[in-house]
Amino acid sequence: MPDTPPPPSPPTPPVSLAALLAREELGLRRIAGPEDADLHWVHTSEMADPYPYLLGGELLLTAGVLLTDPDRYVSRVVEAGAAALGFGVTPVYDTVPPALVAACERHGLPLVEVEPATTFSGVARAVWRLMAEARHRELRRVTQAQQGLATAAARPDPVPAVLRQLTAWLGGAWAVLLSAEGAPLATAGRPPSPETHAALTRLTRVVNPPPDEAPARAVPASATDTAGGSHLAAYALAGGQRLVLGVASERREAGDHTIAGVAVVLLSLLTTPHQGAAESARAAALVRLLLGADTGAVAPLLGADEWTVVHARPATGATGPDPLAAAALGAALGSALVDAADEEEGVVRVLLSGAGEIEAQPGWILGVSAAVPAHDLPAADVRAARAVRRAEATRSTLVRDRAGSGAGFASLVAPEEARAQARARLAPIAASPALTETLRTWLSLHGSWDRTAVALDVHRNTVRQRIARCAALLEADLDDADVRMDLWFALRWL
Repeated sequence: MPDTPPPPSPPTPPVSLAALLAREELGLRRIAGPEDADLHWVHTSEMADPYPYLLGGELLLTAGVLLTDPDRYVSRVVEAGAAALGFGVTPVYDTVPPALVAACERHGLPLVEVEPATTFSGVARAVWRLMAEARHRELRRVTQAQQGLATAAARPDPVPAVLRQLTAWLGGAWAVLLSAEGAPLATAGRPPSPETHAALTRLTRVVNPPPDEAPARAVPASATDTAGGSHLAAYALAGGQRLVLGVASERREAGDHTIAGVAVVLLSLLTTPHQGAAESARAAALVRLLLGADTGAVAPLLGADEWTVVHARPATGATGPDPLAAAALGAALGSALVDAADEEEGVVRVLLSGAGEIEAQPGWILGVSAAVPAHDLPAADVRAARAVRRAEATRSTLVRDRAGSGAGFASLVAPEEARAQARARLAPIAASPALTETLRTWLSLHGSWDRTAVALDVHRNTVRQRIARCAALLEADLDDADVRMDLWFALRWL
């Protein structure tokens, strides 16, 4: 039966037992069982039966403190799915018990002798180091694959080019783009055996069932299976065309699902029906903006509509935006204009046409600007950034910035006069973005040291030092409500 695919971000690849044994400084020696195995983590236990505490895929380390029945012990370890057993000689045993060696050989469990000079923590550290190296290689492969797929999508024959790139990065896999009726529209790679081809065809119906077959549960966006020694995957494309990407590969690496997901996003965009004249004009305007055209000159092409800027951060605290998750967020908000390139800031930016109601999205923290004309987009971008920081500080899922509405007492002052007053009032700190942003955030959060520290991702003592510096340079009593209000209005115009 098809199983649920792994999450979009590439997981840490397993470590080969052979690679661990090759670390000469550890002095490890395989004495029974298969020559190699995939290690997903390390666990140490001296329990007589560690079965309840194993997840599967472990290198289980033990000194045999409570080992009384080697055969039952090994059978339980194998039943739990452990990948290998590491046995430390001394202080309990001077050598690995022969009965344990025989049991591991009988049950097909790799048995590794850990010499007295090697600590279990040293073995674990070596495994974690190998895992870190493997993940770095896999992340680099995924990044290079994303670049290759994006380049292929810009070719004159984008769909076949993307499929060719996909098969190359998946180790010579076979890829096929199927129509809603299951007919192949484009293929790349070496065709699989008839058995594998038939299994892949069946799998594609999981994500694209015939209209007359109403499923008992929600249709998944992707599914995986194995057949004839091949790993199979099927992905439903977005865009309403009911197209499906099918992939058959001889092996499956940790980042393959992410690479295929990038191909799915690109193919979804490439196969979406051509946009009309109005959408084409807007796309052309956005291209001109990217190439440095003046906003005022481009605004007529964008039309009279207003625009809303959304800044989003993962609620899980992830350090960098995932391209697939960012694209999914844009789709949920109803826009394909998504920017997830700022890995340092970890922010996804979405540009929405109009001033529609935006709802909170599961797994995201959102900051939303007020709807503005095209020429005010830079200011709206700044306000959305402030809103998402405020959402983080207040532990909210969504914060809307209302500063762009023009309402309130601030609108009674002429803009040019307000800007001149703001520049003069804040001149002592204007050259320091850290000071101005800290003061702005601190005032917006009613002088809370802790919430400001969270919003700016700095220590609360740093906030105190910066605010004290602001007070000194501005010669202002920040305990005075009138002074705070004066500075708040000035910061809005800076």
